[in-house]
Formats: sequence, structure tokens, C-alpha cells
Amino acid sequence: MCSEEIVKEINRLREEKEAIILAHNYQRPEVQDIADYVGDSVELARRAMDEKEAKILVVAAVDFMAENAFLLNPEKKVLIPSPNALCPMARMLSVDEIRRYRRRYRGVPVVLYVNTYAEAKARCDVCCTSANAVKIVERVNSDTVIFGPDYNLAEYAQERTGKKVIPIPKDGFCPTHLAFDEENILLLKEKYPEALVLVHPECTREVRQAADFVGSTSQIVRYARQRTETETFIIGTEEGIIHRLKKENPGKEFILAHRAGVCPNMKRNTLERVYLSLKEEIYPVTIPKRVASKARLALDRMFELSS
Repeated sequence: MCSEEIVKEINRLREEKEAIILAHNYQRPEVQDIADYVGDSVELARRAMDEKEAKILVVAAVDFMAENAFLLNPEKKVLIPSPNALCPMARMLSVDEIRRYRRRYRGVPVVLYVNTYAEAKARCDVCCTSANAVKIVERVNSDTVIFGPDYNLAEYAQERTGKKVIPIPKDGFCPTHLAFDEENILLLKEKYPEALVLVHPECTREVRQAADFVGSTSQIVRYARQRTETETFIIGTEEGIIHRLKKENPGKEFILAHRAGVCPNMKRNTLERVYLSLKEEIYPVTIPKRVASKARLALDRMFELSS
């Protein structure tokens, strides 16, 4: 089938099966365009909670994001189009490492980024997103927190809150965001002196310091929309977001801060895989009830502290 036929079939199946398609900001343009909703990881999961009539959720994203949707919507069938869409950062933090840090720093609360697996979430005190990490660390009742798995986000939270933030593991990172470097951003700023630089907090300190704005994907989208007097933006996060930014801001120019800023795992979800996943209801997310209930508590605690 050609792309037009696949889209037609997806639309038919979506209505027939009472399904919705959720796509992360980093997905391929054609996948974003077929989605019912495009957003960051927690926005997608929370949106699913609002879709009371939906019976099936197709989550076009990486694996931990599909897990998040399942944790917040356990009564629905959650499908991930590509089971090989894995998150390298989430895989860097093991349950054993969390246990070791808890023993070493007794009584210190553990804050985990939502970019972790349910098994890890089940062993933390509260989760956070890149959008609310600073607020969560600020509101946790302790001057010291253990934070994982992204070192750069941990460092950013420490800078903004003044608290001691212990990274777990010591060098957790997002390979895509490490592609952005200060030198390239400075060269682009010379070329486009009127441009504003917007970067994700998973970028290194040097990149964050060279930026005009640091924020999550949802915050970058909002900032670019609100800056009506600015026409050019240099973007330091995964290139998939450029499609949404251009779509929502006609007339503005968006330049990727480095051509290597592409997540190959996010790109594993294609129109064909979305179609097959929905048609055959394959690759459902499953999490043991004991793990799911504990992990859900960490997410609920995040919503409480960030409200």
C-alpha cells in the first residue's frame, strides 16, 4: 500500500476499534500528522487518561513512554508500534544500582526522571519530567536528593534549586542530546545573530549556558509560539520537533543546532508499523501488577507535587 492508502486504513481502524494514536514530538512527520495528539511523554499519558471512550492506545514513541501510558491507563490496551524502539538512557539505570544508592545514602529521597522503566519507578519516591524536574526537586522535603538517570538534567536541577543532587548513575545521558555542542551553537549564532537558541536540559552545561532558553519539548514549543517578535530559532533537541514547530509557526524559521541530533529509536515507528500494530493489535505493553501499582504511586506523587 502507498502512504495515502495506509493513512486511510489507519483512520478506518481507529474509528472501528475506538483507538487513539499518541505520538511524541520526536516522531517522523508522517506519524505526527496521523496522530490524535502530539506531545511530550507525560502529556501523552495524561491525554490518554482524558480519552474516556478510547479502548486502545497506540503510543508512537520509545518503550518507557508506552509503559507510562499503561501505568496511567491500566484498563486500556496499550500498543507500541515498534518493540525495538528502546531508550538508551532508560536502560542505563538498573534496579540494583538504585538499591546500592539507597543503602549508601540512607534516608535520602530518590527522584527519577520519567525516562526510566517501571521496575525503576517502583523503587523511587517520586518521578519528574524535564518540564517539572526543578519544581519536583525544589518541593521534595530534603536538601539532598538522589536523581537519575540523566546526569545533565540532575546538574540542571542542582543549579536551579541550590540543593545537593546526587546523579545515579554517575554518567547517565541521552546520546542524541550529547550531539549538541557549544562550538556549533556559537557558529550558528554568528550566522544568524537575530536567532534565539532553545535547548533541552539534557544537553551539557556548556550548551545550556550558550542558550537563550532551556526547557522541555513542550516548553520549547510554547516558547517559540509566544515569541511573536522573533522569526528565527536554533533548536537544541531531537530533530523531530522541527516538524511540529514549523507546522504551528508558519513564517518562522527553525534550525537544528546539529545535524546529528536524531534519535534512531524514535524513528523506528513508521506509518506501516502504526498500521500493523493497530490492525493486528500486536506488541501490547504488559507490566506485572505489583510493579505497576508501585510505579503508579511515584507518578501520582509527581502530579501532586507539580500541581
